[in-house]
Amino acid sequence: MSIDARLTELGIVLPQAPAPAANYVPFVLTGSHVYISGQISQTPAGLTRGRLGADLSIEQGADAARSCAISILAQLSAAVGGDWSRVVRAVKLVGFVNSTPEFTDQPKVINGASDLMVAVLGDAGRHARSAISATSLPLGVAVEIEALFEIR
Repeated sequence: MSIDARLTELGIVLPQAPAPAANYVPFVLTGSHVYISGQISQTPAGLTRGRLGADLSIEQGADAARSCAISILAQLSAAVGGDWSRVVRAVKLVGFVNSTPEFTDQPKVINGASDLMVAVLGDAGRHARSAISATSLPLGVAVEIEALFEIR
């Protein structure tokens, strides 16, 4: 099944790749890799803000991570000019979770992004990963995730 077909099956319409909010580029192509800058938790309704362990549940955090993954896929599509056949695999995700010092379920939150990568890319979506706690994230968002992909 093609990536476009999987996205349709999942009811996902990729947004325009989000523009950078500061002095950086949204992705860098180098050799056979695409490095995607951190994508923050946002949906068409706006930013997903809050702290895990204070005012957001694990499920809300996982949804926030899933929204980051959708933005990552939008950036990846832009990087390969919409040619999904160039995508070899997801290599690594690095997830940052806005959480209280006592919160220890960062991996469960970032699973929202990891699960989506596998749902969309199949086995090529399986990746190495880090799930890190942060005391604060830009604009007060709940989650930020950066990614690395191998391409042809």
